[in-house]
Amino acid sequence: MRRRWFDEARFGMFVHFGLYSAAARHEWVQNYEKLTDAEYRPYFDHFDPDLFDARALARRAKETGMGYVVLTTKHHDGFALWDTAHSDFNAVAACGRDLVREYVDALRAEGLRVGLYHSLIDWHHPDFTVDWNHPRRDDPQAIAGNADRDMNRYREFLHGQVRELLTGYGEIDYLFFDFTYPEERDGLAGKSPEDWDAEGLLALCRELQPDMIVNDRLGIPGDFVTPEQYQPTSPLSRDGVPLVWEACQTMNGSWGYHRDNTDQKSATLLVQMLADSVSMDGNMLLNVGPDGRGAIAPRDERTLREIGEWMRLHRDAIVGAGHADARPPREGVYTRRGDRLYLHLFSWPLGFVHLPGLAGKVGYARLLNDGSWLRTTVSDPTQQADLMTPAGEAEGTLTVHLPVTRPDVLVPVIELTLRAD
Repeated sequence: MRRRWFDEARFGMFVHFGLYSAAARHEWVQNYEKLTDAEYRPYFDHFDPDLFDARALARRAKETGMGYVVLTTKHHDGFALWDTAHSDFNAVAACGRDLVREYVDALRAEGLRVGLYHSLIDWHHPDFTVDWNHPRRDDPQAIAGNADRDMNRYREFLHGQVRELLTGYGEIDYLFFDFTYPEERDGLAGKSPEDWDAEGLLALCRELQPDMIVNDRLGIPGDFVTPEQYQPTSPLSRDGVPLVWEACQTMNGSWGYHRDNTDQKSATLLVQMLADSVSMDGNMLLNVGPDGRGAIAPRDERTLREIGEWMRLHRDAIVGAGHADARPPREGVYTRRGDRLYLHLFSWPLGFVHLPGLAGKVGYARLLNDGSWLRTTVSDPTQQADLMTPAGEAEGTLTVHLPVTRPDVLVPVIELTLRAD
């Protein structure tokens, strides 16, 4: 099954890097500021990723506990990070380096799965029609110029670049297309699946990389769905059929490097989001936006190191784990891996945590960070509590006795070994 590795990994790294990284004002800077090609050109002319170290990036992902990485081969501005024959708007022309090649080789050396992001949008291409997402959307002359633009030629270009990526770099495990927007806005059209020939593009992917998983942003069903910057509240399904999904999340609300954005999520919050995703049978793809020289920003590096230390101690509660058919207590969420049930405690109870429905089902309990045993009891709801054993809980409740001092980890996890049925 093509997605087996994906279901096992649960945690990946998204990498947004391109010309916008030097602008340092969000990856949509050309759109937000309505920059012309001439105004955007200095970022190409001065593109110098001397600190982009794909091997260090791969090691950082692995040390953070991630099983795969996804790199932006081309974002909406049309700048390609590889040696494409279809355009001279690429990294080799700008700096003499095929960054996709460096990246793919580095990931394989670390045993990580290779993911590519590819934008369906291209604001640089002369045949890509001006729509409500385009930087020139408020320019009447540019809109009038749509009569001379040919989306048939653009489709050939798009398919040609995808073919290059899927034939020139060996086995690719994952492809994240971005994105389809068929609705009209402000009197301008968007882009529909037909604009990409989505069916034909997906067929090309299946032909060239039959084991590769593809997301849903062609505007037609793919192998998995991609909630962006929000967390589902339950396992996802459609018409009663479970969906494979991955929440893509940022460190600070920006995908590309944004120097002045300090709305940084804490490592604790990000670990909670990861555990929450896995508890609902989902993955989390956590983004980093390297700076204009290609280095991971120190603030992101610190967060990744913290998460990596947590993953070192709690890997089994995430990798290979998934949804548990048990009702968690109010303090956290469950994940399950085989006969092990993991309780991720988002808040630390004082003395006890009560687990509904688990009485008689758990043979052993321990804190996962240090392996220390935890006492468990089943209270009698008809009896009064004493100092050592609480009472009054619903029948079938298992009580786990906790130390007063919270473990010094981002999110404490209790491992519960389930008895055989």
